[in-house]
Amino acid sequence: MFKKALLLTLLFLLGCSSQERQPGVLYLRLASDPTTLDPAYIVDVSGGGVAAKLFDGLVQFDRDANIVPDIAEKYEISPDGKVYTFHLRHGVKFSNGREVTSGDFKYTFERVLSPDTNSPRTWLFDRIKGAKNYMEKKATDVSGLTCPDDYTLKVELDAPFGPFLGLLAMPGGYAVPKEEVEKWGKDFSDHPAGAGPYTLSKWEHGSRLRLTANPAYFGTKPMLNGMVYRIIPEDLTSVAEFERGNLDTVDIPAPEFRRYVQSPKWRDNIVSQVGINTYYLGFNCSRPPFNNPDLRRAVSMAIDRKRILNTIYERRGVLAYGPVPQTLLPLPACCIAAFPYTYDPEGARRLIDKAGARGLKVKIYVGAVQETVDMVEVIQQYLKDIGIDASIVQLEWSAYKQAINDGDADAFWMSWQADYPDPENFLFPVFYSGNAGPAGNRARFNDPDFDSIIQQAQSEPDPAKRRALYRQAQARVVAMAPWVFFWHKMDFSLHQPWVTGYRLYPINNADKGLGVGLSGRPSSKAS
Repeated sequence: MFKKALLLTLLFLLGCSSQERQPGVLYLRLASDPTTLDPAYIVDVSGGGVAAKLFDGLVQFDRDANIVPDIAEKYEISPDGKVYTFHLRHGVKFSNGREVTSGDFKYTFERVLSPDTNSPRTWLFDRIKGAKNYMEKKATDVSGLTCPDDYTLKVELDAPFGPFLGLLAMPGGYAVPKEEVEKWGKDFSDHPAGAGPYTLSKWEHGSRLRLTANPAYFGTKPMLNGMVYRIIPEDLTSVAEFERGNLDTVDIPAPEFRRYVQSPKWRDNIVSQVGINTYYLGFNCSRPPFNNPDLRRAVSMAIDRKRILNTIYERRGVLAYGPVPQTLLPLPACCIAAFPYTYDPEGARRLIDKAGARGLKVKIYVGAVQETVDMVEVIQQYLKDIGIDASIVQLEWSAYKQAINDGDADAFWMSWQADYPDPENFLFPVFYSGNAGPAGNRARFNDPDFDSIIQQAQSEPDPAKRRALYRQAQARVVAMAPWVFFWHKMDFSLHQPWVTGYRLYPINNADKGLGVGLSGRPSSKAS
């Protein structure tokens, strides 16, 4: 009742401060200002989503997270998987009117790698031949980047790396014009010049970003005149603004999920997709008690994941059968049927007794999100039922992340979101022994068999053989149980009835704002 009254109050107050909408403009919400719109520095989701409309790269992700040509109309990969040759389209122009050439990509990649830039994304390109010498200022350019002509770029790697194309589709790979970067310096973020379908017309920091359709865009033209991203930190405020017609779409906050799903007015305007993510309970595998794989397996068997998903989590995800989402690495039905960690409290107790661990005391670390705390309290009860006394340590995010990185927790609730849509991204960063701690392997999992398989997969140029190796690597992880694999969270968004062609993208920087349009006459009000 209080929440409903608060929402009605917000609707009234917001309705008193509305302004006229711009025709043909889509109004969207961001929870926070992008940190930057300079591709060399983008690490946040909001920055990547906006930048995807302003810039283009050699390749891009399509609606199903496949890699497809972008400014490069075609490319070839050498049989040994080390040399990539890209053939650029003619006539592609930056928003300043200059044509994009292969030299712009060489400049872009070297700018990211340069120690003077201090980019957090050097790992995108540091496998290119000569990159390390360039980063250490032992060379004036990257020897593995060559431009035979203005429309051909050759990229040679030190060694084969299967996911490399996906790295080029990330914001760090977006082409930028040297003259604009040098003109604006640190202010290039506020004056981005890309080759994308939109241009930035105004950025009112902390308030909104205004994008205008680029009439000179080389690809499919936008159906919109522009977009306005409004910065609205509070979920409840964004919901109120949506219901006033001042936003055209809104991501559905968890507390509002049931109301919208059950609403005859709104439920047909909900779009959803399974995100490229994995939610899990991680174990500290480097020390007792969870350096014992049998104890990890016991906890995995003790928790009714399906029941938690269907009740507390309101079916807002799909069960995980390993770390890699099935979107990226589909599992045959026989593998799902053979998953070893279905709910089996008796089997869990037998493993606990085998380890002599009845009465074991452990600490589970969680962040400050109440939904997570509620979830782990249920897990706590399941563990109590098999003889494990789990206490919950709740910390604010920065302290929590530091504690996990330092290995303070016995177990911890966490999720992993894709940097790029490749199975490797759900295996190497989070389970390879050399990445223990802050590099991604927070479970401190150390398994020579897994390390060997994933290293083979990274250097295997044949896609079918590489996927087979990924399946082996995932099977090894499942067998050793460094995580309890819970689910892949679904994303739910709501759009107004006048919005057409709206959908969600598994990778946020795949959405260039080209398929969405406006039909009919939206409300005349918009903040």
